[in-house]
Order: sequence, then structure tokens, then C-alpha cells
Amino acid sequence: MKAKRNILICPLEWGLGHAGRMIPLARKLQEEDNAIFIGASPGHQKFLGGELKDVQFIDFDGFKPTYSRVLPQYVALLFQIPCLLFHIIKEHRRLGKIINKYHIDIVISDNRFGLWNRKVKTVYVTHQICIPFPEKLRFLEWTGVCFHRFFIRKYDLCFIPDLPGEINLTGRLSHSLKIPENARYIGILSRFTDNNDITGSSGVPDHNTLFLSGPEPQRSILRNIITAVQGKNAPPLVILEGRPGIHDKKTDSGEIITFNHLPAGEMKSIIQGSKGIIARAGYTSIMELVSLNCSALLIPTPGQTEQEYLAGYLSEKGWFKAIRQKDLKEGFSIPLKNAPWPADISEKSRALLKSSLKELSDK
Repeated sequence: MKAKRNILICPLEWGLGHAGRMIPLARKLQEEDNAIFIGASPGHQKFLGGELKDVQFIDFDGFKPTYSRVLPQYVALLFQIPCLLFHIIKEHRRLGKIINKYHIDIVISDNRFGLWNRKVKTVYVTHQICIPFPEKLRFLEWTGVCFHRFFIRKYDLCFIPDLPGEINLTGRLSHSLKIPENARYIGILSRFTDNNDITGSSGVPDHNTLFLSGPEPQRSILRNIITAVQGKNAPPLVILEGRPGIHDKKTDSGEIITFNHLPAGEMKSIIQGSKGIIARAGYTSIMELVSLNCSALLIPTPGQTEQEYLAGYLSEKGWFKAIRQKDLKEGFSIPLKNAPWPADISEKSRALLKSSLKELSDK
């Protein structure tokens, strides 16, 4: 950036993943002496406040979908479309007031549809140019593509957190069709990139790690299943709950250790010290594991088509292993965390992000 600017970053409110991938973006923008504002709910503010310094928070809640224990996620979300459309209009109108009050120069929206404004530069962040539909409804997928492109075109730029070419993490989600003219691949985004605050041992020897993410009730369902089917001879299991605001360690038994929340540096040590890793197939979790050069067993959230696709796509490439939640049984195998993908992914990502931010500055 050529001069100090006020930049508003607004993550989607679906779990912590979208907020987590804004951390490296905010850090890079701060390195250019920009003032960072975060527009989010109190929960996201608490999480981001533990990772970012010298940022100003604005209460600006995003749309929060509800999830069902019975219905597939795409069905539950389908019934909430009217609420989503209402929220898009509501947040679009409120954005104008925030821009005027805080003298915002640039708005970065992570998958929040309504945050464009013609008075300032706006950026839309997404890894799903194509929103995947269930197999039986695949013939209707073009409707989701058109819906998404309608909003993407309203922004000055669209940032895709992935790499171009064959070595990519999203497959057909952002590579199966021509991307919009304003879209740029910016490489993977991870809060662990260039984070060397804490090094050395995690303090928990010879363990497996369960990396929980996503909304309830599926978060607790997976936790209960894994702890129930863990084999008797398995290494101790460290569970990273991802619940910001509570920073402590709780030992459930001699075989299970739970961390409610950890700063990125300590979390990095736990993950890198693991023998094996279990995680949801959320895209931010995948990017963070790749940035740490770690593979994992991916368990997609049932009925969440994006995660089901990513787990299948990445397991077919041989980069991760995948299993359906309903197929988990006692003694299930966890792959070693050694990573099989090219080692220069992080280096390429840094170059892509630098180029994209320069274009944003010059545009």
C-alpha cells in the first residue's frame, strides 16, 4: 500500500474458519502501515483479538445459519434463504454508515454477499466460485454459480485463497470453469504462516490430535464418536476444541487431553508434534495443515457438500486420507502426518498474495 489506509475486514460468521484465514491477510496489510478494522460478532472479535494486535473492532454481525441434527446441511440452509437475502440487504445498508463513520478506504468481505460499496474499493474472498450441490441436484448447480457471480461482479476484486494450475486444493470449486475477470488466486492463507512466536516441544509427547472446527451440533457429535471409538492401544488424544475466550487445559482421562483454546503459536506446536491428525474437511483447516506440511484424516461434516467434495478430491490426489463419519469404528487408522505435496506451496502463496495486494493498492 502506498499510503496508510483504513481497511475494514469482515469474515463470514460460520464457525471460526473464515475468521482464521483473515489473520494472515490482516497481518500483511498491517506491515504496510494500514489501520485495520474488524467488523464481526463478539465471538469472532474475541478470537481475532487474541491473534492480532492494534486492530479496532466494530460490532457488525454476519448471517448465522442454524444447523440440524436430522436434516442434511444443504436442506437446512435451503429453508433459510429468505433470512439470508434479508440479511444481505441489511448489512449492505449498514456498511455505508460504517464507511462514513470510520472513514474506511477498503472493505474486504470473506463470503459476505452484501459488503460492496461504490464509494470505496471492495474485495470479496471465496474459495468456491462453483458452490457444489448434492449429486442428485447437480443439474441445478448452474443456478448457484450464477447467484454467486452476480455478487462477485459487484466487487472491485475477488480473492481466491488457492493456487492456479494442477497443484491446487479446491479442484472444481474454483478451477472447473472460467473465473470472473476480477478474480485472482492469492495462494493459501494460514495463521501459522510466518508465525514463529513459539517453537519447540508441545509438552504432550507421542499423541494424536483431533482438530475440531465448524458449528454445533456436528462439532460435539464428532468429538463424542472419536473418543468412543479410539482404540485401547492408541496414543493419547489431544483435542483442540477451538473455543476462544477459555484458555486452559483439561484432562478428561489419562488418554484424552482437551485444550479449549490455544494461541496460534502453541497450537502450531501441538499439531507439529502429533503422530497423526484428525480434522473436519473445512477449507481453512486444510490450508492450515498444508502450511504446516501436515497431512491428516479428513472427516467431512455429514450433508455439507463442500466438505464432502474436498475430502474426496484431496484423498484421490493422495494428499489426505478421508472417511465418512458414519464409517468410523473402533481401531480406525490415522495416517502419519508426513505431507506428500510439493514443499514450495507456501513460497508460491506468499508471492501470489504480495502481487494481489499490490494490485489492490494500484487499482
